Amino acid sequence: MKKLIQLTIVVCSLAVMAGCDKILDVKSQSQITEQEYFKSEGDFDPYVNGIYIYLRGPAKTGPGNFTGMANNIVYGTERSEELINGTNSRLGQSWTQIITPTSGAVGNTDYNVWYKAIGNCNLLLSKISDFNFTNTDNKKRITAEALCIRAYTYFHMVRVIGDAVIMNDPVTDDNVPQLPRSKATDVMKQIFSDLDQAISLFPVKTITSKYRFSYPAAQAMKADAKLWSAKVLGGGTTDLNDAIAALAEVEKTSGLALRSSFKDVTTVRANEEIIMAAYFNRDESSANYGVNALPFVTAIAGATNIDSIPYTQTSSNGLAAYQISNQSKALFASNDKRIPFTYIIERQGTTLKKSWVTKLPGNKYADDRVSDNDVIIYRLADIYLMEAEAYAAVGNTGTAITYLNKTRNRAGIGNYSGGTDQLSVEKEILNERGRELFFENKRWFDLVRFHKGGTINVYNYVPNLIGKTTPLFWPLASTVLGNNNQLTQTDGY
Repeated sequence: MKKLIQLTIVVCSLAVMAGCDKILDVKSQSQITEQEYFKSEGDFDPYVNGIYIYLRGPAKTGPGNFTGMANNIVYGTERSEELINGTNSRLGQSWTQIITPTSGAVGNTDYNVWYKAIGNCNLLLSKISDFNFTNTDNKKRITAEALCIRAYTYFHMVRVIGDAVIMNDPVTDDNVPQLPRSKATDVMKQIFSDLDQAISLFPVKTITSKYRFSYPAAQAMKADAKLWSAKVLGGGTTDLNDAIAALAEVEKTSGLALRSSFKDVTTVRANEEIIMAAYFNRDESSANYGVNALPFVTAIAGATNIDSIPYTQTSSNGLAAYQISNQSKALFASNDKRIPFTYIIERQGTTLKKSWVTKLPGNKYADDRVSDNDVIIYRLADIYLMEAEAYAAVGNTGTAITYLNKTRNRAGIGNYSGGTDQLSVEKEILNERGRELFFENKRWFDLVRFHKGGTINVYNYVPNLIGKTTPLFWPLASTVLGNNNQLTQTDGY
């Protein structure tokens, strides 16, 4: 992993990350890439390895100042019902649902990063296609990984802004075309094209690294995207059946199993439940988004259960910004084994105070606790719950309940015994995702999907959306629009 950080510095200085002044807002240096890189087959693996920085975020010694897509809690969580402010209030426009093109919009930093990730993939794919490899399996794997990263980036954009620019040509000079946004349905076609090609290319069907895309991880993302397409974009039964087929492929993966202890799921690195994660380590990367939830010691001064709270010594390593909401706590039965590893209620004597998040507690070192757990992208419990969701959506509630019970039983709350009609089962699946996957940066996307699928009305479900008509997708900031006169604003703004 130390190689990853070093190579990231190289990758970040290359042309495709530079792009152009208009679209990527930085000066192109593509001639450096043309002259100095991709001279041997050994150049390609480090290059694709370096592109993974866009899922995680920059290394401490690396360039740039951005939050990786998997590590950006603003888009995946803050608009949901999961969190409320802690001691050091930091929840902003996304949480308040007061989002406008001038407040809380997608700005240049995020927008440019997304297209830098795509640009990296485009350049690699253009260079590798005609390059002769002595090991053709390596060529197939590297190509598949680049296609997956590009698909992941497009999928992220579809869920955040809806319609998005499709830009799949490599950038080799400053003459980059000004492209309009394509409909989300067309972007999804691009995503599925990339994923199907990647799936066909992976030389093995096992997980060779928990920190890189693999055949099972590509199938997991395909299922995730198919559920979105089915419910949000009107893909219906065809997409749901495709999701079921992809999830069945993931289940075949040797070595995957639910971790017996829920505590270990997010704290034991690269365990048997993980399909893919973004790597974090205090000596090799910045903190993950969990830093927002860790309280610092002065914020919980006087707590009688302080030894049970994962706190930091300084407000640099723990921001005390978030606590779990009462609405999320209410999803848990009192005997749920996940509670201690999800949240803890601070006690001042007999007085109950804030409810601090204990998921992603980081690691305690001699000097301080540091938020350096891996950020999970896909794990087996998520696969089971996606299967439950897909089967329920096609009307097979019996099979849906079977998958639902897998995570319920590990949590010690037993088999589901509620109504077996489709709506009741779907509501319970959403509730179970809220328990099992709390604070794993998926909740807002879940709520949008179940809203569009008719299970809930998100405008009645999320407290800060009640009485508002804020669109479910983010607007683009005026500076983004100003950099490309072909762009139009997100619908509703």
